[in-house]
Amino acid sequence: MKPSVIIKSSRYGILVHLDREIPFPELLDRVEEKFASSAKFFKEAKMAVSFEGRPLSQAQEEALISRISEAGKVNIICIVDQSEHTELAYRNVINNCIADFARQDGQFYKGTLKRHQILESEKSIVILGNVEEGARVAAKGNVIILGTASGNIHAGIAGDQNAFIAALAFCSGRLKIAGRGIRYSRCYEKEEITFCPQIAVLQNAKIKMFSLEGMGQ
Repeated sequence: MKPSVIIKSSRYGILVHLDREIPFPELLDRVEEKFASSAKFFKEAKMAVSFEGRPLSQAQEEALISRISEAGKVNIICIVDQSEHTELAYRNVINNCIADFARQDGQFYKGTLKRHQILESEKSIVILGNVEEGARVAAKGNVIILGTASGNIHAGIAGDQNAFIAALAFCSGRLKIAGRGIRYSRCYEKEEITFCPQIAVLQNAKIKMFSLEGMGQ
């Protein structure tokens, strides 16, 4: 009998194959059992996860991540889309994210920041979602957004000129690094947001934007 849950390794973390036929509540229990039995192999590792085998809603993905994190003692930094369109974008931002968090004890925030919401951190922070227009993020270290950035984002708030801001797509808002600020441009194609992952750094007292596509290959 074919297992209902199969865990595979991928270049950026783990790939979880899910049975298409069994009811989702039962699948959640199978996932929990599978990751609980494999917890010693993960040892609270930080990694990305991909799902295949059946379509999932956002609520189902969140439920799976919760079970995996609790049962397997895994720190999931994001869900990687299996489509070719976003694979490169995720890869480069994830590589930068993991490299940065290997050097320091950063924080993770799961969810989308909406208008008037404020997120502050004494360290670096990875946001597993979008920063919408009117939201604000401020961190003493780096800010990495595994989604779209449309709000006000401030890295290096204590004066760290080596801090950076990275996102899968910068739309419209304001960036600040160590007190220096710029407004950033839109990244739209027709009515859909185009993934154009970039990193903002401070050079010669000015914020400069660089593409992340092709980095780390």
